[in-house]
Amino acid sequence: MSEPFYKTGDIKLILDDSFDAIKKIKNKSIDMIFADPPYFLSNNGVSCHSGKQVNVNKGDWDKGMSPIEKLKWNRRWLKLCRRVLKDNGSIWISGTFHNIYSIGVALELEGYSIINNITWQKPNPAPNLACRCFTNSTETVLWARKQITPKKKGKHYFDYSLMKEENGGKQMKDVWVLPLPKKSEKEFGHHPTQKPVSLLTRIVLASTKENDLVLDPFCGSATTGVVCVNLNRKFVGIDNSEEYLKIAQKRLEKEKTLYEKRF
Repeated sequence: MSEPFYKTGDIKLILDDSFDAIKKIKNKSIDMIFADPPYFLSNNGVSCHSGKQVNVNKGDWDKGMSPIEKLKWNRRWLKLCRRVLKDNGSIWISGTFHNIYSIGVALELEGYSIINNITWQKPNPAPNLACRCFTNSTETVLWARKQITPKKKGKHYFDYSLMKEENGGKQMKDVWVLPLPKKSEKEFGHHPTQKPVSLLTRIVLASTKENDLVLDPFCGSATTGVVCVNLNRKFVGIDNSEEYLKIAQKRLEKEKTLYEKRF
């Protein structure tokens, strides 16, 4: 595995190109993957943030691609992830319509079987400034497992009982109403596509056990890692931005301190 940018116990951050870093991870060593790959929507559009009109461009890493280019790119990283994922592991991928349909096709082409299509509904989305379409208030989270052979799927872990308990004793459905990240979750800096702790907490609890190893190949400010510290999971986060990994490090150090105070 690559030399870590930051390491504390079983929590690691790696500063590297995700494709190169995944190649250095041992075969079938990962229990669960959460991936929040680029949306490819940075094409000079506008959105609303804190009541102000802002440019949607997030950086060179998010610039648009043609449909064929996107599919090739998605197949490439998903193929790498499949190699390191255990046969009984699973992968979660979040995205918007800009890329998620390409990811769905890539999953099937690279030997995965989709378990669920989760709709994450945001009760507090940014307003629609153009007023020429419905306000975008959801993201999709695909949950998939390995297709071992054409007739055999991997036996993924799912804590059905806990999810039912979390949902007031009723089966949890595939539409999740969860808010955007709280202000306190961004105290060390801002990442443009940061996911809320509540979303990752549900995902990690649903599909891993304590001491399982979780990989986030596009970890940004490492919400996945923060949740893994809090829930006693091992974690490897990869990102090619030192700026975001510095934010991630501060978040992880704070969460580790809070975790240790509980015991």
